[in-house]
Amino acid sequence: MRSERMTLVLVNLAGIMEKADETLLPGVYKEVGAALRADPTSLGSLTLFRSLVQSFCYPLAAYLATRHNRAHVIALGAFLWAAATFLVAISSTFLQVAISRGLNGIGLAIVGPAIQSLVADSTDDCNRGMAFGWLALTGNIGSIIGGLFSVLIASTSVAGIPGWRIAFHLVAFISVIVGILVRLFANDPHFPNIKSTAHQTPENKSMPFCSQMKELLKEAKSVMRIPSFQIIVAQGISGSFPWSALSFATLWLELIGFSHVTTGLIWTLFILATSFGALFGGKMGDILSQRLPNSGRIMMSQISSGSAVPLAAILLLGLPHDPSSAFIHGLAFFIMGLSISWNGSATNNPIFAEIVPEKSRTAIYALDRSFESVLASFAPPIVGLLAQHVYGYKPTPKGSSDSVEIETDRENGASLAKALYTAIGIPMIICCSIYSFLYSTYPRDRERARMIALVDSEMQQLEGEEIVVGVHDNDEKAFLPR
Repeated sequence: MRSERMTLVLVNLAGIMEKADETLLPGVYKEVGAALRADPTSLGSLTLFRSLVQSFCYPLAAYLATRHNRAHVIALGAFLWAAATFLVAISSTFLQVAISRGLNGIGLAIVGPAIQSLVADSTDDCNRGMAFGWLALTGNIGSIIGGLFSVLIASTSVAGIPGWRIAFHLVAFISVIVGILVRLFANDPHFPNIKSTAHQTPENKSMPFCSQMKELLKEAKSVMRIPSFQIIVAQGISGSFPWSALSFATLWLELIGFSHVTTGLIWTLFILATSFGALFGGKMGDILSQRLPNSGRIMMSQISSGSAVPLAAILLLGLPHDPSSAFIHGLAFFIMGLSISWNGSATNNPIFAEIVPEKSRTAIYALDRSFESVLASFAPPIVGLLAQHVYGYKPTPKGSSDSVEIETDRENGASLAKALYTAIGIPMIICCSIYSFLYSTYPRDRERARMIALVDSEMQQLEGEEIVVGVHDNDEKAFLPR
């Protein structure tokens, strides 16, 4: 029990640093853009490139997490993203930053499915939503650390080193420490002997690499044939799009006149709201799943995704673009964050654990992240393109006076707000609609997974009985006269 508690603490700590690293760059878009002379479309392409690399590496994550000690896989991912984050900090050109962010995506990719499957394996159907809610809460603490910390020190410098570079150095350093702690003290329950030098199960060690890959491909195909998985991935593609687009929220707040400190506080408030929203959603999902087992979790996700449309309209289009309205903007961000963050903990992650056998959980989480992330990766550059080419965003002319610069920022803020709402409202409507199909597929897929688990359990019992009978027969033969 002590080892399990230590493992959960360290895994959540790794999740904190994973999210901190992901949110680091969006928090300093303005400073990085000024240093590299990059416009919003170029800045968005950095996140796109990292996300694409991350998406294509999720199959690697599935292979590593199903064949190796998941605690060791998490530590490896932490070391990889720390090295890439350090490279971003010392980069001097846009190309160098882009390559470093791509490498960063590899490390981030192999960590997520391992963390999620460890949480799923340690819970059951009645408390799994709450467990994923806590995982989201601790992960969002990392988002707060990365976002707030980077925003607050972005405009400063130490010994001539820009603040945004210092932020990347510190996150890389802390990630290395976390990786070392996870490697030394965390334990995967599938690999109880942590001191053993064997990192693979005996079955996998005896299998050639090609056979292991064929087995992984077969498992992936079986997961992708599940109708509920297809539906959740389809909604996730549209549902992840707004969250990726929100990486421009801090830039929008600064353009409409809020200071770095105020922007950081408002964004922190939003992340806190999404944290408690995920926890609330997970708890309510667990409660409703007991009372309405076939529809409770789905209802939660439709309420959450549907509420994003009017709330985002009020925030981005209804409120005055005035730096004196910090309180009302903070309140709007808080209410929206509290309401739109239920899907993962209330619906998606718990349902994934229910519609496949336990051995396939890592694969289903990796495949989900891969499919959803590919198209969601295009959200930041699409927001940049909409802002520039549809809604009239234009760079501030060189040598402009303060008054002209402020006026240009306000106009750009209005353009960016319209682009953001387009990237939030339309995908959320699609997301809410797609969830409806789960009402017919989820009960069937859940029962099918239970039947498979029951058959596997009976087969294991029969094999165990055959072994025992064989041992008794051998013992009896040993005492027979020859």
